[in-house]
Amino acid sequence: MASKTASAELDPGLLARPRIAADVAVHEPAEPGAPWVIQRGSHRYFRVQADLARLVRAVDGSRDHAGLAETLGPPWTERDVDTAVRRLAAGGLLDDGAEPRRRSTWFRFVPPLTLQFTLMKPERPLTRLVPVIRAVANRAGAVTAAVLGLGGLLALAFQSSAVLDALGRPLPPMVYLAVLAGVLATTVVHEMGHGAVLTYYGGRPSRMGVMLFYLTPAFFCDVSDGWRLPHREQRVRVALAGVVTQWVIAGTAAVCALFLDASLTTGLLIFAVVTYISGLLNLLPFVKLDGYLALMSHLDIPHLRDRSMTDARRFLAKALFGGRFERELPQLSWAVPYGLACLAFPLYLIGTALNLWGDALQGMGAFGASLVLCGIGCLVFHLGRGGVRLAREARRAGARPWRIGAAALLIASAAAAVLGSVTVPCTISGSYALHDGGRAELVLPPSADRSLVRAGSPVELFRAGVTMRERTGSAAVQAPRATETLAPLSMLLPVRTDSFPMPVISYPLTLRAAPQDSRGVARLDAGDRPLGEWLYVKYVAPAFRW
Repeated sequence: MASKTASAELDPGLLARPRIAADVAVHEPAEPGAPWVIQRGSHRYFRVQADLARLVRAVDGSRDHAGLAETLGPPWTERDVDTAVRRLAAGGLLDDGAEPRRRSTWFRFVPPLTLQFTLMKPERPLTRLVPVIRAVANRAGAVTAAVLGLGGLLALAFQSSAVLDALGRPLPPMVYLAVLAGVLATTVVHEMGHGAVLTYYGGRPSRMGVMLFYLTPAFFCDVSDGWRLPHREQRVRVALAGVVTQWVIAGTAAVCALFLDASLTTGLLIFAVVTYISGLLNLLPFVKLDGYLALMSHLDIPHLRDRSMTDARRFLAKALFGGRFERELPQLSWAVPYGLACLAFPLYLIGTALNLWGDALQGMGAFGASLVLCGIGCLVFHLGRGGVRLAREARRAGARPWRIGAAALLIASAAAAVLGSVTVPCTISGSYALHDGGRAELVLPPSADRSLVRAGSPVELFRAGVTMRERTGSAAVQAPRATETLAPLSMLLPVRTDSFPMPVISYPLTLRAAPQDSRGVARLDAGDRPLGEWLYVKYVAPAFRW
């Protein structure tokens, strides 16, 4: 049980005559041989043995430990009751005597970086889908899903040249909007798939709504009630139902693209690729997505990720600071490396998001640059919080304070040395435009550091699309004379439009190899910079130049 209220912090009188918290419920086994389940709130579940469930039902504040032991009978003793009561207190399951804190029913923050907004209680509408699930939950339905999912991949392979063309060139705004609408609608169906399968097996999805997952909009359906299902295979199917639904939709779109007009094919192909990749990412088990839930359900180990990360922190703390530690998951030989991957993966996600979207966001003005700065702040916050947790683990394990301080100083010195001595290429992303008479210009967002633009600085020219870039030419800065002007949004983002003028700065270019297109993406080489300076110039400073 996750520790929330330490037993030592409770009033001794409340421990002597314990009472279970008001939001705790005990669920009987769904069938003979299945475990009992203790539920706290709407989303925390603990699978326990029958004896502990009997104790929880008896803890009503009317009996002391001796009375509870007498009520429960053998094998319970007064000492056993005392130990169990303290475990319940450590898990936050006892009434601590304080006024119950009213929790928001529509908003919830899920660490490390997810904001959930509940829109509806889906139990009743999903119950109506149970007949549909019964109709397709058979061998014929499984074969149909496999044919559509695999057939879509074959259709994309058959249309590979069209896929590469769609991903590698700017597209009209309406195509982007249509793809975005399709992706969001698919996400809704994905989440309904989870909830419908859970309802089919007798569970109750508690909430459904929208969320920001690492600053990315998405939908969610809370299927925590799946822990009450008696068979792990059922819980695995609930976890994977969304991805299966998603891939069936993606496969259908890819197959349809074979038979539709070329004007509709581009959007369908991009939608299919994005949906397939989104489903694949959903299977990664290092964050609390479908792949993790399926793995946890298959192993039948609650809180697998949190407990693995605890083992990983204790491993690092022992290596750095010394001390004696107990494993949370001694039965899993791979718990430590898995926990290390879980600790690092959120940082990887934030870093990848900054790398993919940082330039585009900074080109959209002060708001976009501020979002990038917030992403950097989240990255630094998680690193700092991880260091604090590591030190706390070491202190609890008996590590000496001087060794913790010395190791922290050594790590800080090593980080400073890396930031100051390791050099990386520094580039500025923008766009280029070719005008009548052979004149070429480099277009940069106003947040660009003008001191990095020098006469003769090399510039590479690209054709860019949703995810791909193709180098088509090269140039050099003719003179570092910045001109402030306006340019359409297509000069900063891979969008084919002459509308939505944005403030920009431009520099004259000397072409070395003429590109194939009159407009495209440009990347200016500003030389090598120390890693610390590069991070500041690329991600921090632009937020203060608008």
